[in-house]
Amino acid sequence: MTVRVTTLENGLRIVSDSMMSVQSVSLGAWVEAGTRHEAPQVNGISHLLEHMAFKGTKRRSALELAEEIENVGGHINAYTSRENTAYYCKVLKEDVSLAVDVIADILQHSVLDEEELTRERSVILQEIHQANDTPDDIIFDVFQETAYPDQAMGRPVLGKADIIASMARDDVLSYMQNNYATSNMIFSAAGNVDHEALVALVSEKFDSLPKESGINADPTRYQGGVLAVNRPSLEQVHIVAGFDGVRYDDPDFYALSVMSTLFGGGMSSRLFQEIREKRALVYSIYSFVSAYDDGGMLGIYAGTGAEETKELLPVLIDEIKKVCDDVHDDEVIRARAQLKSSILMSLESTSTRCEQLARQMIVFGRPITVEEVVKKIDAIDAQAVQDVSQRVFSSTPTLTAIGPITELPEFKV
Repeated sequence: MTVRVTTLENGLRIVSDSMMSVQSVSLGAWVEAGTRHEAPQVNGISHLLEHMAFKGTKRRSALELAEEIENVGGHINAYTSRENTAYYCKVLKEDVSLAVDVIADILQHSVLDEEELTRERSVILQEIHQANDTPDDIIFDVFQETAYPDQAMGRPVLGKADIIASMARDDVLSYMQNNYATSNMIFSAAGNVDHEALVALVSEKFDSLPKESGINADPTRYQGGVLAVNRPSLEQVHIVAGFDGVRYDDPDFYALSVMSTLFGGGMSSRLFQEIREKRALVYSIYSFVSAYDDGGMLGIYAGTGAEETKELLPVLIDEIKKVCDDVHDDEVIRARAQLKSSILMSLESTSTRCEQLARQMIVFGRPITVEEVVKKIDAIDAQAVQDVSQRVFSSTPTLTAIGPITELPEFKV
């Protein structure tokens, strides 16, 4: 594995991982602009801009943008998160120049046509309605808003329907001009790619972006709370519980990742074995770690029945208390193995490598080697898992639910 980094004179950072045994290349631009950087009156604008970037440039129509990549058998896509927006392609090695040109075109020369904006607002409204009709999806937005009330980190990535419906072209254009700059952008690539050739291409194509962005984000302020959304028409109650977690670069990040894996990360985990296998209270239950630049959460999802909720939550509290007081070496070893294998298997994908490099550059300012990550995971022992459990579970809990339920039992660890 050969990872190299170059910073252009305009401030754009380029990182690549050469994998000469494959025939493809995954590449793209990661912009440090997402939901948490939005003012409340334009919530959802990052996601709307992501859509609009594909709706035509000064050189290409929306159809041509799609056709040029698909004509060579590649694919192009994008996504918006709370802290970033990514635009990426996967193509064969001989088509890298085309892919770089297309990504550069949509990020620098999108026309943001009024008619296209009208249509795309309608598309996103349908996306919002679809999410609202999917309780095991929208529950995570409810959870986020309850954990981080009255702040950008708690607002939905898709935005609110009334805000999207009234979003003007000038809003989108201003947001792009203010937040898309070389200083907060990473160009990442992984696959059969030559670093020097890539640098030359990106340097040539990315020539119209401002150097500095006006990006601004309020500090993350975890608060927690309880919210039940009664939907009698549903058959299940979808629950997400959570606690204040850690940021990406916190010394406890890997300890929390190991803890979450043994606690609720698979069929051998404590939650799955106790709550599903032994008690049959759920079909699905798992824990997860969400980390941000300046904070994070440990979350637990469960899908259950209205009556089972009354038994589920006390059992969940008992399991939380147990992991704070008693962790066995064998389950730590198993959790470490699961984490390491997940990381190592993911390295077989050029797309995953490309994204990992971009995230590492954004968070740490440098690529992180696999050996460094594995060493940190291997250093986690049972005491470290208990310590991070006590740290996280001592915070104010967040408890949210959607389904045929009017109130939730007390959730206090």
